[in-house]
Order: sequence, then C-alpha cells, then structure tokens
Amino acid sequence: MLTTLRKAAYRVRGHCSTTLGGLPFRGDPYHSKFWRKAAAGGWEPETFAVLERHLSADRDYLDIGAWIGPTVLFGARRARHVWCFEPDPVAFRHLAWNIELNGLQNVSAFAAALSDRTGVARMASLGGEAGDSMTSLLADGAHGHDVPTLGWEDFARAVDLSGVALVKMDIEGAEFSVLPALLDWLREHRPVLYLSTHAPFLREAERTAAMAGLAEALSFYGSITDEAGRPARLTDPEAATRFRSFVFSG
Repeated sequence: MLTTLRKAAYRVRGHCSTTLGGLPFRGDPYHSKFWRKAAAGGWEPETFAVLERHLSADRDYLDIGAWIGPTVLFGARRARHVWCFEPDPVAFRHLAWNIELNGLQNVSAFAAALSDRTGVARMASLGGEAGDSMTSLLADGAHGHDVPTLGWEDFARAVDLSGVALVKMDIEGAEFSVLPALLDWLREHRPVLYLSTHAPFLREAERTAAMAGLAEALSFYGSITDEAGRPARLTDPEAATRFRSFVFSG
C-alpha cells in the first residue's frame, strides 16, 4: 500500500528525487523503483566510478546504449558535452524526459541505433518487454520495433568528436557487429573505451571466437582492465560465458 501511494505521489509531482554517483538528480516517476535503487548505490556503482575517473569539464562523452539515462545524467554533470544513442522508443521517451527534468543543455540525444550502416533495423528486447534496458539488434521478434540506424561514418562526419574522452558501449550483444565500424576512429583518437560484452547472447559455438575477435581488434590499446582497474583479458574463459565490462585506455 505504501509503495502504491509513493508511486502515485511521484506521478502527481512529475518526478522523484534520486542521486547518481553522489550527485542529486530528478528521475521520471515511472521508474521510481530504479531511481531509489540507484540512490542507495545498488545500480552499477562501478560504472559511475569509471565515468567519474575519465570524464572532465573540458572533454566530451559518447554514450552508446543510454537506456533511460542514468549514465547520461551523471555524464552531463561531469563532461563538457554528451552525445548519446537509445533506439528503444519506450526507453528514449523516458531518456528525453529525464534530460528535461534536470534542465541539461549539454546533451544531444538520438532516438536511433548507432550501427555500421544507416538504414532501418528490427529490434526487440531480449528480456521481452520494451524499454527494459535489454533491447538489442540481436533480437527481432514480433514484439519489437523498426528503428532507424545511423552509420558510424555518417555520424562521425556530421559532428565534431575530437573532444571525446570516453566512449561507453553497452548494446546487448550488438557490440560484435557495431564496434568494428569504430575501430579506425578509436585507433586514431584513443579515447577511453568502456565496453560491456554480452557473449552469452550469441550462439554457444560462436562465443569464444567472437571474444577473441574483439581482443584482436582492440589490441592497439595499451591497457585493458576491469571496472576496478585490475588487469583483464577478453579471452579469459569466463568472458565467453558471462556478461563482462572492460576499460581500454592508452
């Protein structure tokens, strides 16, 4: 009963209060449970630590797979400008709402999937519910959506990305097809890359080779660690069977 009344109060007010990485924000009332969890430090504290470590007021941040915006909101307070992509139309509506609730003027948000080509693709949630943070190009079920895709080369030609210090990519398994399109730019500019890998979403026979392919493609980076700064390898056996995050730098 108390939870129901709390949710109703948030929706009447139009927002709920939260903190992300120690900074105060307003969150949309329809995700009040998530915002309370985040405020209690229960949602990816290591992610906020990575962002805090690598973002600064004189550099930019590229967030590929923004969901409803927790990393975008935090990044906007730490970086000069945030470029972000979220193709799930349900999640994007809340992302835009959360940007507006916090009066953020340094965010450019795109309702598209950053991809290796510009066009249209079918996407669906691997969790089965639109907007649940698991929408992926790997899923194209009947419950999905046709969404625009923006090719990396088209995007990179259209905007100045020379000031990007950190790229976060968390796209539910599509990293294996999308990341290769960024390689030349990553090699030239060497921003820190914060990459979440989702090998378990691939067919079992493909997982080890896919992770080895990423390792080879990103071998130009001088350092690969986990979120806590410990040395890590994409070719570790568990990387093919678990969801992992890696930080590439140098």
